[in-house]
Amino acid sequence: MSREALLVIDVQYDFCPGGALAVADGDAVVPVINGLIGRFDHVILTQDWHPAGHSSFASSHPGRQPFDTVAMAYGEQTLWPDHCVQGTRGAAFHDGLEWTKAELVIRKGFRPEVDSYSAFFENDHETPTGLAGYLRERGIGRLTLAGLATDFCVAYSALDAVRAGFAATVVMEGCRAIDLGGSLAAMTARMEEAGVTLA
Repeated sequence: MSREALLVIDVQYDFCPGGALAVADGDAVVPVINGLIGRFDHVILTQDWHPAGHSSFASSHPGRQPFDTVAMAYGEQTLWPDHCVQGTRGAAFHDGLEWTKAELVIRKGFRPEVDSYSAFFENDHETPTGLAGYLRERGIGRLTLAGLATDFCVAYSALDAVRAGFAATVVMEGCRAIDLGGSLAAMTARMEEAGVTLA
């Protein structure tokens, strides 16, 4: 039985060029990830899945702009353009992504009052998605991660994976970053310090 799984993070239209929160060159990860999918027995996807009017949207805070930060009950929150709204084209997986063998899709960010970067926890770092329990029950102890964006949802997922006791490797070629105010360098350093392997 394979003890490893591929975790594909948020390869959705709103994070690709032309999307509401486009990551530069974001669609370039698709062929890399497809190659990885072919090599893994177990594939899990995450999907950003916000209700309209989500609290992390700048449009929900009069007078605020995208990429401003605000204080939420759970800490500092970056405000984003409206993106990955449930049921919209922007929330859909990229058509080129060969994701049909995925065994599980973890939807995150669907609670209106709290954002969610990590595949394991909401941004309050307390509300679990259930992924850790699923992996343990399946006997999976090693994760390889790729997707969008390196410095947000991929990094937070990798950090939480290690914190939860899993071995985590991030395939950097299969990721692209937003790089907001040096966030790529900061999160790369945090991952390395935490014991995440950057491949």
